[in-house]
Amino acid sequence: MQANRQGRRIRIRLKSFDSRLVDKASVDIAETVKRSGSRAVGPVPLPVVINRFSVNRSPHLHKKSAEQFELRTHKRMIDILDPSADTMDALKKINLPSGVEIAVSV
Repeated sequence: MQANRQGRRIRIRLKSFDSRLVDKASVDIAETVKRSGSRAVGPVPLPVVINRFSVNRSPHLHKKSAEQFELRTHKRMIDILDPSADTMDALKKINLPSGVEIAVSV
C-alpha cells in the first residue's frame, strides 16, 4: 500500500446533470485504463448535489403560488495508479459524451 501512495496517481472527476451520461463516461474511462495495463480504482460515486429553488408563477396576481425546481449534479471519481505513457495516450483518444465535465489532476 505504501508503494502506491508514493507512486504517480491520476485522479479524474466527472460531473454531469444526467446520471446515465456520467456512468457511461466513467465505465469507458475505467475500461480504457484496464486495457492499457494500468490499474483503475473506481468509479466511486460521490454525493449528489441538489440545488432547489422556487419561482413565483405570476409577478402580480396569486403571489402565494410558486413552482419548485431542482437541479441535480451527479459526480464520479476514478483514480489511476501508476499510469504509463500508453495509458495517457489512450485517455487522450477517448471520445466522451457531451454534457460531462471532466477534471484531471496529477
